[in-house]
Formats: sequence, C-alpha cells, structure tokens
Amino acid sequence: MPRLFTALEIPRDAALSLSLLRGGLPGARWIDVENYHLTLRFIGDVPGHVADEIANALDRVHRPSFSLTLSGVGAFGQKKPHAVWAGAAPSPDLAALQAEIERICQRLGIPADPRKFMPHVTLARLRNSSPLDVAQYLSARGNFSTLPFRIGRFVLMSSRDSVGGGPYIVEEAWPLSDARAASRVASASDASRIMR
Repeated sequence: MPRLFTALEIPRDAALSLSLLRGGLPGARWIDVENYHLTLRFIGDVPGHVADEIANALDRVHRPSFSLTLSGVGAFGQKKPHAVWAGAAPSPDLAALQAEIERICQRLGIPADPRKFMPHVTLARLRNSSPLDVAQYLSARGNFSTLPFRIGRFVLMSSRDSVGGGPYIVEEAWPLSDARAASRVASASDASRIMR
C-alpha cells in the first residue's frame, strides 16, 4: 500500500540550488534531487477508497498561485540529529493552502498531525551524525536562500517503503489559479455588464 502525502514540487532552478548543499556531513544519506519536495500534509497508508475520497475533496481547493522562497537550513533531532533540511520563508498563501488541506483531511477522519506545520525540504537523512558535525554543517550554510519561484499547483504523492525516501510518484495534481488572470476575467465580465 502506498504512503500518501500532499506536497509542493520544487522547480529545477531551486532544486539545483538545494543540490549545492549536498556533501560535507558524515553519516548523511542525501536525498536525490528529483525527490525534493515540500510536504503539506502527511496522510500515511490509507485504503484505496479513502485515497479516492481525499482526491475528490482536494478537487474543491481553489487557491491562488503564489511565490515562494526557500531560506535557511536546520536539523531535526537536537541530541540525536536524524535529518537536515532547507526551510521556506514565511508565506501567508502557503500557510492558508496547508491549513485548508489539513481541514479537509480531518473532515475525512484522518487524525490531526501532532506536529506543527514547519515547511521544509528534506536534504538528507542522518545516521550516527554527531551533533557537532551537524552544527558545523548548518553554520557554514546558514545564509542559504533561493530566488523566489512560482507555485502553480499542489500534488498528491505516494512513496513506497524504502531507505531514504523515494521514489516519489505524483498521483494527482491540482492547479492553483493565477490571481491576475482571474481578476482580468472578472474585470472583462464587469465591463460587458456595464456596456449593456
């Protein structure tokens, strides 16, 4: 049974910037560049009919596309670090999209994630990396930042149980609307009503 989660894909230019963070940390298993993503909501192993219900409910998400910047690096696990990651700069649009997906999942009976949403892209999983090595790795890369990039869709991904995560497969994708295009359509229809 696949493990499901909703995510944002990382475009090529940003993935290239992330790939430059690889190396220099003993005990790190680096994530393949093509598997970089930002998890919005981990769903887990669910039966097929529940996966279908989730996909149908996500069809009703209508959010604008937005710009996102990856910024800063960090680690999970203070005394026993188990992963290093690149963070995302604060984004109200990202937070609103994630919160809506969270509400949909809870409405469908999927338990709330006990962890607070912290947008990040996992760079490596760690095995027996010393906290000192991790601290040195992070301090040398603390000013990491990508150029802003456009988020035009979110996806439902699956992963098979494997070492180090991946391969990840996009099961379904939902576009985020271009707010500028939507306002142009609205103003064009307003103009046609006025001219009648």
